[in-house]
Amino acid sequence: MFAKQNKVIDFSSYAGKVPPQCVEAEETILGGILLDPNAIARVRDELKPHHFYIGTHSSIYQAMLKLNEQEQPTDLIVVVDYLEANELLTKVGGRNKLANLVDRCVSAVNIDALAGLVISKWKRRELGRLSNLAMELQHKSDDEVSLEQAFELLQDCIYHLQQGESNSHSTSHISSVMTNVYQQIEERHQGVALPGIPTGFYDLDAVTSGFNRGDLVIVAGRPAMGKSAIAAQIGFNVALQNLPVVLFSLEMSKSQIGMRMLAGEAEIENNYLKTGRISDSQWQPIAQYTSKISNLPIYLNDCATPSLNYFEAECHKIAAMEKRNLGLVIIDYLQLMGDGDSNRNHEIATITRGLKRLAMKLQVPIICLSQLSRAVESRQNKRPVLSDLRDSGGIEQDGDKVLMLYRDDYYSPDSPDRDMCEIIIAKHRDGATGTIKLLFDSKYTKFKNLVSNGWC
Repeated sequence: MFAKQNKVIDFSSYAGKVPPQCVEAEETILGGILLDPNAIARVRDELKPHHFYIGTHSSIYQAMLKLNEQEQPTDLIVVVDYLEANELLTKVGGRNKLANLVDRCVSAVNIDALAGLVISKWKRRELGRLSNLAMELQHKSDDEVSLEQAFELLQDCIYHLQQGESNSHSTSHISSVMTNVYQQIEERHQGVALPGIPTGFYDLDAVTSGFNRGDLVIVAGRPAMGKSAIAAQIGFNVALQNLPVVLFSLEMSKSQIGMRMLAGEAEIENNYLKTGRISDSQWQPIAQYTSKISNLPIYLNDCATPSLNYFEAECHKIAAMEKRNLGLVIIDYLQLMGDGDSNRNHEIATITRGLKRLAMKLQVPIICLSQLSRAVESRQNKRPVLSDLRDSGGIEQDGDKVLMLYRDDYYSPDSPDRDMCEIIIAKHRDGATGTIKLLFDSKYTKFKNLVSNGWC
């Protein structure tokens, strides 16, 4: 056997080469805007001045954007006048330069495609800049930039380069915000858009309106209450809507999760699947639901010691494979994260804040499971409250929604609420709190609506 050879990229052949660019496309875009002032509205949101390779082209386009913001036309006369008034006309090549741009352009009909080409060439150039950044980071000491910080910086740069730039987090005037708010209300009234991603549990969706993108949802409970089961089932229900779901389990293996899903959907006890004691009549539902589950956009990860950077990198990778935004991320569970810092409260608070930022950055709801403190067991009424959240007040602070699980028959086998689970909505940043009930089939570790709807 030969030793595996490391692939080394030889950069010497690239020395002296002109960076990726398309000057003709840049000239046609500018000429098209000068010919048809309405054309700028088709590219202004995506195409930015720094995307241009030629500096003078960038300056001319910047002037066009300024005029457009002021609701002035961007024809040849007005652009020339603006550049001259701002002492830029000579720097961009004078009147002749702009006149030549008009002469070389026939029409602005292909301006959208040309803008995409210019942006793609800029992204290629940015790859070269990232390689320089990586080479610079490799010579930094740990005191200057830690290895984790270096990877995080490169991951952020690559992600934004892949996804494109967005002004969604820039400062906005209230008028544009209210326009979007009104449109959202109108779409929801007409049934065009849902307020959030449905969980598949009707009563829960009625109270929460689903999980919003950017939400950090805490699902908390004492051991054996069914936290992992309900989170996985919500993930399953979201995947049935053809939305990609990623489940990170720090406690169970991927095989264990898959077997639990199959047991719940095929309604075959997990113990039979583990031992292989399968009757002839059970093979048909096993095959049927194995196939159905396999076709869902569900991704499982059982890394035992993940970091926030690891979560983000994996989510970016899956979103890139799916070529769309994720529908849900599940992390099972919070207390298994971190390095066991002596100041555990501070560490957990840092993690929950990081998860909230990640949810907003990825624009996906994140469900994070959390243990409750033993204080619940010492009370006569064992229904959990927010103060029972274990290790840190940061969990309560950063969670947009906090759902707490309580099964009365766990503590009182003769309870009249046998096979029922209370979902206590202890915190809801955007709406009402309260309690809803689901059926809990302990035989299959499966939660159900009070009226089952089966497969979607």
